[in-house]
Amino acid sequence: MKLLFLGSGSAFTVGANNYQSNMLLMDERGRKLLIDCGSDIRFSLHDRGYSYQDITDIYISHLHADHVGGMEFIGLTTFFDPRCPKPNLYLSKDVAAKLWYGCLAGGMQSIGNELADIDTFFNVHKVGRNEHFIWNDIQIFLVRVVHIDNGYFLMPSYGIFFTIGGQKVFITTDAQISLDTTQEYYENADIIFHDCETSRFPSSVHAHYKELVDLPERWKNKMWLYGYQPGHLPDAKSAGFLGFVQRGQIFEFYNRVPNPAISTAIDR
Repeated sequence: MKLLFLGSGSAFTVGANNYQSNMLLMDERGRKLLIDCGSDIRFSLHDRGYSYQDITDIYISHLHADHVGGMEFIGLTTFFDPRCPKPNLYLSKDVAAKLWYGCLAGGMQSIGNELADIDTFFNVHKVGRNEHFIWNDIQIFLVRVVHIDNGYFLMPSYGIFFTIGGQKVFITTDAQISLDTTQEYYENADIIFHDCETSRFPSSVHAHYKELVDLPERWKNKMWLYGYQPGHLPDAKSAGFLGFVQRGQIFEFYNRVPNPAISTAIDR
């Protein structure tokens, strides 16, 4: 099983050096689960030699454009291409409740002489609270994370936790450090892919590198960082992390300890 980072940058990554942090989980038979589908997706897929035709399964963590802005592209291209099956879409029930009218309906509701809805384009699988979905015989559990809490409501946002090759993997997606909700996953995971802001002007809605360096060594020692801003990056390895994920980096999972994921070649 492989995890490919189509990009490893933040929402506002610019230029050709990186893309938004969307990923492909791929098995040896070629099945692919797209983890988030941001507005860069047509370009980041093309750079890796893929296209919309390869996307049959999608997971959406939350409704910001770097995670959902490419859904209109995937939905319309697969709908109008008779070679493409309708993609499966997995997401939490509360995210699903706002995806269509909050993000997609404006550009997708009218097709020809018909009115469309989200089921026109996707096979929607809504995941309930404290539940999971199954992709390719893998149980993928949703982990509620704190991303934006504006004082009035907590924006629905979910990382994922799953086991492949005998190894437990935690992908935070966009998240602040909130030990009340994530500490058990830090402890139990064999490898962690963690949101990491590196901006000089912290936004307060992402975990910042300066906060992450204060985490216990036992957590940092199994943590890769992604979702960072353009520019100079700190020496994460000397601080105890596994490093910063690079665009195009592939992690191959084997049933071995203490190296749960082997990072393979990066082609930038």
